[in-house]
Amino acid sequence: MLELEHELRDLIAPYAGEIGEARPARRGFSADFTGVVETDRGTMFLKAVRADGREVESLQREMQINAYVREVAPALCWAGESDRWHALLFDCVQAETSSFLPGSPDLPTVVRAVDSIGRIECPAVAEAWPERRWNRFTDDLGAKLFAGRALLHTDINPSNILIQPDGVAWVVDWSWPTRGAAFIDAACLVIQLVASGHSSAQAEEWANGISAWRGADPAALDAFAAASVRMYRRAEERFPASWRTAMTEAVSAWAEHRGAMPPAA
Repeated sequence: MLELEHELRDLIAPYAGEIGEARPARRGFSADFTGVVETDRGTMFLKAVRADGREVESLQREMQINAYVREVAPALCWAGESDRWHALLFDCVQAETSSFLPGSPDLPTVVRAVDSIGRIECPAVAEAWPERRWNRFTDDLGAKLFAGRALLHTDINPSNILIQPDGVAWVVDWSWPTRGAAFIDAACLVIQLVASGHSSAQAEEWANGISAWRGADPAALDAFAAASVRMYRRAEERFPASWRTAMTEAVSAWAEHRGAMPPAA
């Protein structure tokens, strides 16, 4: 249980009513507070960032995209801001984080969830959000291969795909949606599956259940694997952490599998 700062409590109270228990999420790197709050209007999921922080733009994107992704994401109920906080309240779904481990019964549901993202028509609001994060780690041809008109989530991981007991899946944390090549979310899933213990061949076999992966240009996948290796190497070099090392190893294994491993810098 956590006591919310009174400024944040005051911000959401006009919509939510009396605020009771607040339970922070086990994971949530893209906001200053993420978690479940009990209110007069029921149980809600709160995501909030400080007004002077770095994550305000990502919260605004999540607010803007929600209306277009509600077939896969919990609905946004309310958004508000003050001098100190920007906050979003969502429907709270009764679901657990998925498992990407080999043999997990969640894997078919995860694949369907990623495939469902790819079937959402890219809304006009995303025209201003072209995907460029991998461009600095590739050449001009690679950048062209990563461009596109598909709506992307770009942070596919076990914590962001929640599964209800009845098998319904929810894709959460739309902090940085972009517009780009349709295969990118599937490729992000492949990297996460390898990091979870799958071989690269096994991970790609799971990705075959995603239409955007099946239709991808192999040259684009190779370029993305190589760019991802460079990106994770750079992140590990600048911000050493054991989980970054594990991700670098995973993406390197995938790039080697595809014959796309870039030379060491």
